[in-house]
Amino acid sequence: MKILSIIARSLLGLTFVVFGLNAFLQFIPLPPPQGLAGDFMKALFVSHYFYVVAILQIAGGALCLLGRFVPLGLTLLGPVIVNILLFHIFLEPTGLPLAVVVSVLALFLLWAYRQSFGGLFKP
Repeated sequence: MKILSIIARSLLGLTFVVFGLNAFLQFIPLPPPQGLAGDFMKALFVSHYFYVVAILQIAGGALCLLGRFVPLGLTLLGPVIVNILLFHIFLEPTGLPLAVVVSVLALFLLWAYRQSFGGLFKP
């Protein structure tokens, strides 16, 4: 179980660090989406909100990669993962498989670190 959680947090952390850094360095060329997805992305870029999300991705991914404060990293990445999943469900279905894989990794890690989140479910 410990090996699986190390693999999951490494994959999740690496994914978010790479794609977070790509927002600044643009080493992975991504074609701009069309239609409503393109309008949504344009609003994120023009408002510079996209860079805030990228910083959260880098910070949360780095915490997962390092293995220190993994629950904090998952807390930072949680809203980002939900938005990525909803974006691909409703606006751009081509990226849905990667979004589902990332969601499954995050849910597995939430379960693996459930003792850290126990206080959220106590009345």
